[in-house]
Amino acid sequence: MNQEITQSKDYTSTFNKVFYALFVLLSCYFLVRGEFSEAMANLGIALVFDPFNMKTPFPLRPLYQRIWLIAHVTLVFTLLAIVLSKVF
Repeated sequence: MNQEITQSKDYTSTFNKVFYALFVLLSCYFLVRGEFSEAMANLGIALVFDPFNMKTPFPLRPLYQRIWLIAHVTLVFTLLAIVLSKVF
């Protein structure tokens, strides 16, 4: 009996990188237009699509990845502060 074993290719990493880049570009577009709330929302959504290996725990990631993600979150919170300062 000859059984063929097929393994599916994992496209998660490629999918995440593409959507991360798209959401970051979309947030840049909104920043240029001055729509800070839209830019903040899209930049926050971009974090869902982690462009690095999601299976690696955060403390075990290389330093440049941790710095990149912390800077990303810091930018999201900065935009949140700007949006809230305009509301109040």
